[in-house]
Amino acid sequence: MQEEFEFTQDQLDIQQMTRDFIRKELPFEKIKECDEQNKVPMDVVKKAAEMGLTSITLPEAIGGGGMGQVANSIVLEEIGYQDSGFATTIGACTLSYEPISQYGTEEQKNLFGKFIVDGGLAGFALTEADAGSDVANARTTAVHEGHEWVINGTKCFITNAPLASVFTVFAVTTPDAGTHGLSCFIVERDRPGVSVGKDEDKMGIRLSNTSEVVFDNVRVPDDHLVGKEGSGFKMAMSTFDVTRPAGVGASTCGGMKSCIDKCLEYAATRVTFGQPILTNQAIQFMIADMEIRYEASRALAYKVARLIDSGVKDSALASASKTMSSDSFVKCAEDAIQIFGGNGYSKEYPIEIMYRNAKISQLFEGTNQVQRMVIVKSLLKASGMM
Repeated sequence: MQEEFEFTQDQLDIQQMTRDFIRKELPFEKIKECDEQNKVPMDVVKKAAEMGLTSITLPEAIGGGGMGQVANSIVLEEIGYQDSGFATTIGACTLSYEPISQYGTEEQKNLFGKFIVDGGLAGFALTEADAGSDVANARTTAVHEGHEWVINGTKCFITNAPLASVFTVFAVTTPDAGTHGLSCFIVERDRPGVSVGKDEDKMGIRLSNTSEVVFDNVRVPDDHLVGKEGSGFKMAMSTFDVTRPAGVGASTCGGMKSCIDKCLEYAATRVTFGQPILTNQAIQFMIADMEIRYEASRALAYKVARLIDSGVKDSALASASKTMSSDSFVKCAEDAIQIFGGNGYSKEYPIEIMYRNAKISQLFEGTNQVQRMVIVKSLLKASGMM
């Protein structure tokens, strides 16, 4: 298959650098150990940060890579090839920075970005127990007092929460205003009143830590309000239009490619009835279907990334990329277990980890059912039916 989408030489260099790094620093033995212990390999995070992989889209002026979503997709695809959980840990930094990138002042970009370029992690604090897909149902509040905002509430399922140095926090500033009542704030981890709950004992992506974040009378100054008061919902949705194709689309493409490579290698060496199982047409067709899903998902992910880098954001295309890639990853991982047979179900092989990792991609950054609603709404608008 044709490999690249007219990547520039800089992008090709980033691809090779990331590929060499992640496959050396995060072999299966280390992934297996971290998966069992539900821990982030912080030594690898530190090296990734030093290489600029956590700050690839941040401005060069503050020490970031100054690159766009194609480069970000390349990085997350290569990391996702090795482990989706670790890709989630790294990708959460650019996710958290994106609202500040789009709506923040230069001072806010410098403030938030410095935590990342200095090697820290960041968290995107939007989800609540009763406000997952229904973001407008958030209950965390921010009340204006003098020259400060006082934040109270609890966020859940926050990636990097136990390790983050800074959070992007969405809180209600105007109750009963629906989507127009949500605002966005920068909140440093060391502010009084910020605490983190226990790690979620997740089914998959266990090389990322996920937990509650509690805000108990947390005070932040006026200049920590990002954008205009009441524009938080718009900011969150605009952020997802950028991050879904890379953080989910491209990173799951990496997982699919890993499934394909592992299945080819295994099927070529696993002998039954006197011949490798790769000679069986049933196995060949399963691998061929994996490749079809991978190529189609990858083409869409990079199409959307290129549009974003050219200044065009399309909610429906971003949702299509996220949905297609995540659905395809789940199917590829499921078929990979079938090809590996009993060995695929064993923890001695990497496939069962990849299968557990795949499922969350259909859920986070908006469930795939919500993505389909976004797509249909876009089609209805385009047809003049709404």
